[in-house]
Amino acid sequence: MIEVKNVSKSFEGKQILFNVNGVFKKGQTNMIIGASGTGKSVLLKCIVGLLHPDEGGVYFDNRDFSNGTRHEQIEVRREIGMLFQGAALFDSKDVEHNVRFPLDVLTQMPMDEKMDRVNFVLERVGLTNTNKLMPSELSGGMKKRVGIARAIVNNSQYLFCDEPNSGLDPQTSIVIDSLITEEYDITTIVVSHDMNSVMQIGDYVMFIYQGKKLWEGSKDDISQSDVEELNDFVFANHLMRQIKAMG
Repeated sequence: MIEVKNVSKSFEGKQILFNVNGVFKKGQTNMIIGASGTGKSVLLKCIVGLLHPDEGGVYFDNRDFSNGTRHEQIEVRREIGMLFQGAALFDSKDVEHNVRFPLDVLTQMPMDEKMDRVNFVLERVGLTNTNKLMPSELSGGMKKRVGIARAIVNNSQYLFCDEPNSGLDPQTSIVIDSLITEEYDITTIVVSHDMNSVMQIGDYVMFIYQGKKLWEGSKDDISQSDVEELNDFVFANHLMRQIKAMG
């Protein structure tokens, strides 16, 4: 479980997040949704420690991550897997080295055990025998799958995904969503503006608008919402999908 308590964040005097609270449960696919520029990615960066909140804190299974000691923060980071927008692979490293990178940096695991783990996760994401391919030889969907393999290779307890379906066609997006939800025994947080993914895989949904949490609930509750900003976001998302489908 991850708990966010009264998290606020500003940049150069401009406040981006306002006292955001939320609980992201283990075994669920937790979604943070909202339009571009609303603060959802800033919130994710505060949760994973790429940014430090100005106020409030983030707790991983009751461990104070934001204000803990350096040693305590390192211990939590060892348990985190991250799928960045665009996959963020190392262009100069092949698939095998990209996936192995967290094991090389965070563990003292023998090389044969590392390779067993690398091959296991590559098989899980449907990329067996792609070890020596370079990122330039991969499609967008394959890059995202390599990114997922890298995110889970160290037996992550917490999986974070930033716009995992950005730039992907609908069929590939479904594949990526399925891979994310297969990690069912960990705490998963997905930042997205894609309502199709939200309705497919979202167990808990937090809606961020202009840096504030305006709504939270299950995907089944969204259609019953009386929050005007959420309803406008859902409608705009649906309209954009229709326009794209028309060609």
